[in-house]
This record gives sequence, C-alpha cells and structure tokens, in this order.
Amino acid sequence: MIKRVLRHTFSLLNTDHVKLGAKWNYKNVISPYHRIYYIDEGDGEISDVENKHRLEPGYLYIIPSFTLCNLTCKNYLSQYFVQFFEESSDGVSLFANNRSVFKVKAQEIDIINFQRLIVINPGRGINRSDNPKVYEKNIYYREYQELNNQQNIADFLETQGLLLQLVSRFATPSVFKQKEVKYIPVKILESISFISVNLHIPLSVTFLAERANLNSEYFSRLFQEYTGTRPLAYINEKRIERAQYLMVTNTASYSEIAEQTGFESQSHFSRTFKSITGLSPRAYKQQIYSTSS
Repeated sequence: MIKRVLRHTFSLLNTDHVKLGAKWNYKNVISPYHRIYYIDEGDGEISDVENKHRLEPGYLYIIPSFTLCNLTCKNYLSQYFVQFFEESSDGVSLFANNRSVFKVKAQEIDIINFQRLIVINPGRGINRSDNPKVYEKNIYYREYQELNNQQNIADFLETQGLLLQLVSRFATPSVFKQKEVKYIPVKILESISFISVNLHIPLSVTFLAERANLNSEYFSRLFQEYTGTRPLAYINEKRIERAQYLMVTNTASYSEIAEQTGFESQSHFSRTFKSITGLSPRAYKQQIYSTSS
C-alpha cells in the first residue's frame, strides 16, 4: 500500500490565499497540473463537461490535470488554493480515471495544512494575473521549479506531506475510482520510463522489445497485461498528452509540436490527436482559454 502511494510525487507550482471578484470569470480552462481550492468566504461556481458545483465555504474542490472547466465568481469569493504537478514512476497519474471536478466537506486540518503550505512556501502566489492565459507559461513554470530546487530538505518533505494529505481527502471509494494496481515487472516499468522521456524519437514495439530482451509479441502482451494498453496505443496517448501540455504552455506551431512529440508528419499528428481527444488540434486549441469578457 505505502509503495503504491509513494510512486507519486508532487511538484508545487503556486499556493496562496486570495480574495476574488467578478473579474474571476474564465471559460474553457485546461491546465497541465492539478489544483485544489478551499473556500472560506463568498461563493462562485466551477464546472466541467459533466458536472456543475457551487463554490461554497467549508468545502474542498479538486480539478485534476487536463480537466476542461469553467471558473466563475459573480460578486465575491475568498479561497485558499494550491496548484501542483504530479510525477509517477510508471507515468500513470493518480487521477487517470478521475478527470472531473470533485467536491468534499473540508475538515479543520485542511485549513491548517493550507496555511502551513503558504508559510513554508513564501512568494508562491500568482502575482502577474489571475487569468490562466497569462500565468500558464513555461517560463513561469521554470521560475517556480527553481524555487522548489532551492527548498531545504525539511520544507520539501513537509510540502510533499501536506500535498499528500490534501489529495487524500478525495481518495474515497465514492469519489476516487482508482483501478487496482498490479505489480509491474521491472522490464515493463523500465520501458514505460524510457517512453516517457523519449516521446520525440521513433518508437516501435520491436525496438522496445529488443531493449527489454524479449520477443515482440510476448513484450506486447506483457505490456498490455500490466498497463491495460498495447504499446503503440500507450505511446500515442502519451504523445498526445505531451502535445496538450505544449499547446497549453507555449506558442509552438502544430508542425513543431508534431516533431517534438515524435510524429512523422503534421497530418499523422492531427489524425492521432482527433482520434484520442475527439477534436482536431485547431479546435482543441480554440477552446483553450476562451475567456469571457
């Protein structure tokens, strides 16, 4: 159980306590990181493609990465928030089966945890703008990652623990539909790690099987048994996930994104993108940060 959880680590991006007004009104927001809110005053609304939640005092809300959502405040909203990236040893997110907004009743310890996060991570607010279109850029991510690198080990470990506690509030059977995790053979785990850092190069089942010193068909069956997906389908899913991240965080052209994610052509990238997301790259990007006036 412990080893299963500790395969996932978090990298803090922002945390703060803010008071918002009617300008906090953004549609079609999609981010490459997770965010958790605790509302202490006022009210607002948050929605994904399936559900609509009232933002109300005394509750925690989580928006997993790559979850399309709308954020609204009509008059006044006071909230604690934290935004953080997730890393896992097998490349599978804790939220892989939970790309929806969730709401749970807060406990007193949650408020204490948010306050402590802010104390040991000073200067981590969003100082430029509360508009995701402004603050979600690679250059800003690198700035905050450098702050993480400068943390002393005590604050780093405490930050990890606080984030784990906040995430754990949503890890209930009624909310968190996590699949049972099997032991993954070392050769498959190493192949997953290799894929995650080499999406930009040609990857084939034969190549991966040879690296693992296994027969191609056996490697493919083994990979599917422990990941639930055939190798090529897994590679394409990870490439498209990476492409989504690039589309959110920088202004690279579609051909540049195709090259950076290992597709042989822009047309191949576009076809694969639509088959996985249901939208063309252009349609997908048009709905990112379609901010209301």
